[in-house]
Amino acid sequence: MKTSTKIWIGVAIVAVLLIFWIIGGYNTFVSLDQNINSKWSEVENQYQRQADLIPNLVSIVSSAVKVETNFTLSVVQARTNWQAATTQAQKDQAGVEMNNGIGAFVNAVAEAYPTLQANKQYIALTDELSGTQNRITVARGEYIKSIQAYNTATKRFPSNILAKVFGFSGKDYYKADVNAITTPSLGTGILP
Repeated sequence: MKTSTKIWIGVAIVAVLLIFWIIGGYNTFVSLDQNINSKWSEVENQYQRQADLIPNLVSIVSSAVKVETNFTLSVVQARTNWQAATTQAQKDQAGVEMNNGIGAFVNAVAEAYPTLQANKQYIALTDELSGTQNRITVARGEYIKSIQAYNTATKRFPSNILAKVFGFSGKDYYKADVNAITTPSLGTGILP
């Protein structure tokens, strides 16, 4: 075989390897991006679960104490705000408000109506809400990890070259709203 043929074969092999590297890199970025979307979807799924439980909580409390409190109105309004939110930031802010409202609502009811603490439906529902709030925290943590993996891939050499070529840029990490009012978690019995 001639030397020029060997050179062309070598060039062809390098070109094929380069093409496979580009395809693999592109597909990696697409997978990482979709993973971020999936993780955020799980956060929203848990917020939706929480929003779906609010009418049950309000119903149980209202039927047991026969009174509509400001806390009830606050929780229902937070749920409505979450359902009306259109952006990721709005949904998360409304979800935090929903969490805070539920915590304040449960604590206020616990202090004002201690007999309600004996209601099995109420106890089961507050346990379920507490579990949902924990799931939201876990899902948010997974979302942050997926952003970290994506951002790492967009900054590492040589994949950062492909990221720039295909328009994959770093994503912002989750940021807690510093203006959000924090309340005790469910079941603490302390009114904020």
